[in-house]
Amino acid sequence: MTTIDVNSLLLQMRRITAQSEMPAIRGVGEAAGAGKSSFGDLLKQSIDGVSKSQDKAEQMAAGFERGDPGIDLAQVMIQGQKADLSFRAMNEVRNKMVDAYKEIMNMSV
Repeated sequence: MTTIDVNSLLLQMRRITAQSEMPAIRGVGEAAGAGKSSFGDLLKQSIDGVSKSQDKAEQMAAGFERGDPGIDLAQVMIQGQKADLSFRAMNEVRNKMVDAYKEIMNMSV
């Protein structure tokens, strides 16, 4: 059975947090830095990560069903829970974005 490495998980969370921080506000007409990623790029990376997590869970489940010796039930269940949790988190982010969009559209100018 594999154990979750807390330090590795914290490092990943810090890396994601650092990537998602907003760049400094620039003046009108100034271009963003070439190395900076946009919110859309960050969102696409997140969706791709969720998709990869779900694909890995499916592959592990299929491998377990085939009887692959390197895959045990605990690994399959943990990967399935990771995929489910990442999908739920992505769904909550989507819901918050839709709520924010609705709120902005209802604002009077």
